[in-house]
Amino acid sequence: MDKYIYDDKNGLWYELQGDYYIPCLILPAEKEQPIGLWGQRHLRYLKE
Repeated sequence: MDKYIYDDKNGLWYELQGDYYIPCLILPAEKEQPIGLWGQRHLRYLKE
């Protein structure tokens, strides 16, 4: 059996894990979101 297969129907690659093919998914990099004024105040309250 092939270690990797490509499905033309959905455009995904699959990797063989044991007896099953699992989709090879890559998560996008998370953007850093700034904490607003009330979030900063809540964080300060939690640290007290």
